[in-house]
Amino acid sequence: MGRVLIISIFAIACFAGEANAQKENVWKTLAKVDFKDSEDLGGFALPVPVYSDEVMALNGKEIEVRGYLLPEQGYKTHREFVLSSLPYNLCYFCGKAGPETVMEVSCEDPVRYSQEPITLKGTLMVNTFDPSKLMYILKNARLVKE
Repeated sequence: MGRVLIISIFAIACFAGEANAQKENVWKTLAKVDFKDSEDLGGFALPVPVYSDEVMALNGKEIEVRGYLLPEQGYKTHREFVLSSLPYNLCYFCGKAGPETVMEVSCEDPVRYSQEPITLKGTLMVNTFDPSKLMYILKNARLVKE
């Protein structure tokens, strides 16, 4: 009986560790993108993402991702915000990371601001069409209780 209990606890711990690794591996997969210069209508060179096949395989799929909430307005509760793979002081908007490290999020229910990482589940949309939006968009997201 004791041996079965130990094996069960070990299996649960391994599964939890694997689940956390998968959430963080999403960011590693999303980082598999190159950029090429393309001319804008105004004649300015803009970097355009060239997504890997691995990234495109996630397009339209439900994913679970862990990151830091970057509020658009104030530190309250939010239905729309940016999720970053890095803390606020290292994020894309501070000039310390690339655009592949953030995603726009729209949530079903408001999420309270926290400086701690959060886990969300939602449908990932790879932005191949709108240069005014971030590269990744997480729709119909919901907070995963940990």
